Amino acid sequence: MRITVKVGTSTLTHATGRMDIRRVETLCRILSDIRNAGHELVLVSSGAIGMGVGKLNLSERPADMPTKQAAAAVGQCELMYVYDKLFSEYNHTVAQILLTGEDLRDDVRHENFSNTLRRLLELGVVPVINENDTVSTSEIAVGDNDTLGALVAVSVSADLLIILSDIDGLYTADPRKHADATLIPEVREITAEMRAGAGGGGTALSTGGMATKLTAAELCMNAGTDMMIVNGARPEILYDVLDGKRVGTRFIGRKTT
Repeated sequence: MRITVKVGTSTLTHATGRMDIRRVETLCRILSDIRNAGHELVLVSSGAIGMGVGKLNLSERPADMPTKQAAAAVGQCELMYVYDKLFSEYNHTVAQILLTGEDLRDDVRHENFSNTLRRLLELGVVPVINENDTVSTSEIAVGDNDTLGALVAVSVSADLLIILSDIDGLYTADPRKHADATLIPEVREITAEMRAGAGGGGTALSTGGMATKLTAAELCMNAGTDMMIVNGARPEILYDVLDGKRVGTRFIGRKTT
């Protein structure tokens, strides 16, 4: 299989913004094992700004663009250093690709990106993709890494996009507010009710939320790619996904005949 895994800031870091070392080490070990099993893997990783916030000892995620971009510049170095070090321990090579919205909207740049990505996979490399937060502005931003994950998965014709989140999947209502909310194991159509119940943004250090995940799911489904939302607190859940166990929420891509 060709798999795209999107990992959010909440999975990679503690609430302080500092890296959750044990979880990141476990994640890289499991992703390396998935590669060893013969699957092609693309990693879409949040965390640059969050890690920069922690490394710069800022009290919260900055609101102004220059400080966000400065935090991203600092955090991206740490993020890729860690990925390179951990994947190398399991004899896998990583490559960094930083994108803006323009790289995906412009046909020529998008084709160049897709060709590079496919060649990296042919060479057995694990591409690590993030939005180029250091230069992105509202005019050229993708906006969030859930959408970026979907666009990457579609660009590379992935069989599956797995979004590692801080929630078990899509619920009938916000489980943090409604005790009777139940997990929806499978979605074949995104309804207005689902969108209405998706709520707002993510955590203090992240930009995602269920609304962005539904947007990502729609992009994937329309392209015929399945997408799953699972809880990244236990990276071993990736084994459950590949073993076909009933975890999280699976959005079924619309297959063409």
